[in-house]
Amino acid sequence: MVIYKGRRKLYLLHNDEVVKSFKIGLGGNPIGPKRFEGDGKTPEGSYIIDRRNPNSSFHLSLGISYPNEQDRAYAESMGRRPGGDIFIHGRAGANWGKGKDWTAGCIAVRDRHIEKIYMMVKNGTQVDIYP
Repeated sequence: MVIYKGRRKLYLLHNDEVVKSFKIGLGGNPIGPKRFEGDGKTPEGSYIIDRRNPNSSFHLSLGISYPNEQDRAYAESMGRRPGGDIFIHGRAGANWGKGKDWTAGCIAVRDRHIEKIYMMVKNGTQVDIYP
């Protein structure tokens, strides 16, 4: 899985071939990498899908392994916490109309799209997030 924040796109890949692409929404402060808890940014870097939540408040959700070792080290070096609980999730209807970047740092897609992504992506899948 590859995400380009600037393009607002999530791509599902098989080897180097794009199988599906989806429009995304990001954190309310989308420019730059997530550094600290509460900064409203979406992470940048390499992570994995490490958990699933079929009972998510946002329809369905796939957890991203943020923070990684480098994220934690940077935040600690600045005397701060890196935050966590970053997911790829749906909008759950109630969040429709909030604009394109409304999450606390997660990656949001339409509910029907998270249903497809949830079925296609397994735990352990690599997620590369670019600016």
